[in-house]
Amino acid sequence: MLMVKAIIRPEKVTTVLSELCDAGFPAVTKFDVVGRGKQRGVKVGEIFYDEIPKQMLLIVIKDDDKDDIVKIITKNAKTGNKGAFGDGKIFITPVEEAYTISSGTNEL
Repeated sequence: MLMVKAIIRPEKVTTVLSELCDAGFPAVTKFDVVGRGKQRGVKVGEIFYDEIPKQMLLIVIKDDDKDDIVKIITKNAKTGNKGAFGDGKIFITPVEEAYTISSGTNEL
C-alpha cells in the first residue's frame, strides 16, 4: 500500500476529487493547509504572502494504482497546459499497515 499526499490549489480540489471518484478512487481525506514552496512565498505589490493557502488530499492506494493516481491529480490540478508556480506537489510514501476501526480488520 502507498499513501499519496497531494498539496494543490483550493480551486482545483473539486475537479480533482470528481475525477478520482470517477476513476474508482472515492476514499480521500481532505484538509486545509498553508505553506510555501521553493519560491518562498509570493509578493503582490508591497505585500509579501509567506503562507499560501492550499488543500491537502490523502489517499491510500494499492501499489499498482500509483501511476493512475499521479496522472489524474497532475492533469486536473495543473494550471493551464504548462502549469504554474504554486500548482502543488505530490508525495508518495509506503504504508505498512492499515486498520478499519469499526471492524478491526487489516485491509485497504
